[in-house]
Amino acid sequence: MIYSRSIGDARVHNVIEYIGPTHSAEFVFPQLDLRELQKHLHWLAPHHYVPHMQRFVIAMQIWVVHAGGNVIVIDCGVGNHKRRAAERMNMLNGLTPLWLAAAGATAESVTHVVTTHFHSDHVGWNTHLVDGRWEPMFPNARYLVPKIDFDAALADYERGQPNVMFGSFEDSVFPVYKAGLIDFVDGAKEVAGCLAVELMPGHTMGSLHYRLRSGGEEGVFGGDVMHSALQIAMPHLNSWIDCHADHARASRALFLKRAAERNSLIMPAHFGWPHCGFVRGDSEHGYHFEPAEPGPRDT
Repeated sequence: MIYSRSIGDARVHNVIEYIGPTHSAEFVFPQLDLRELQKHLHWLAPHHYVPHMQRFVIAMQIWVVHAGGNVIVIDCGVGNHKRRAAERMNMLNGLTPLWLAAAGATAESVTHVVTTHFHSDHVGWNTHLVDGRWEPMFPNARYLVPKIDFDAALADYERGQPNVMFGSFEDSVFPVYKAGLIDFVDGAKEVAGCLAVELMPGHTMGSLHYRLRSGGEEGVFGGDVMHSALQIAMPHLNSWIDCHADHARASRALFLKRAAERNSLIMPAHFGWPHCGFVRGDSEHGYHFEPAEPGPRDT
């Protein structure tokens, strides 16, 4: 599935690797009181939550940006043929390369691959399997990775720690590093000619957000600052995998404040349909999510 939007002169496509009610409420948000959830069901269901299953709908998305002659892939999903502990991500065999190509991101045309943070569901299509070896999927691209996350993962890998990033460092990051395709990003700069970088620690300590500004409009690729639109209305909620609770809440609060003030189209990695939208309200009176339907696809 491929959906398209415009931000000024830039064209943005979100490619859905898969989507479904994959996460139980108690798993994704261990501190969530299900009684509190009830007041939000009228807008969460059915696209973000399935009440009779008590499961959140989670999308696995890969973003493709066409801007200024560059073809930029942001967060590379799970990938095919990758052995993962989570059943929903283990040994996928999907058609994602064809969908990326339909969005104008062929293996040869991609100029930049941007990673918001180092988790296995954001780096998978960095590589693909060629004659039994993991090779860079986009050999002509520069891979822009958060230096803090990379340094921590590499240190664990060189110490012989098993299953760094649930195995994804070895099969999806290290081959790109060995090929000399990685550029490190640590915040406070612009990359790929159009993306302003912001360090937003908490989900991982090196998590980065990327702001795309064009023609007086703004969109922000927020990675996993939120796993569900529920966190817009309940921003104190952390997910099960946020590595530092206080930093995660502070980054989320800043993200919501800026998005509301700047009228930014927010593009998190895992929201259900329509996958993007706007943050309305303020910290004093509360925030709410305004979904943004995609436009016509032109590829």
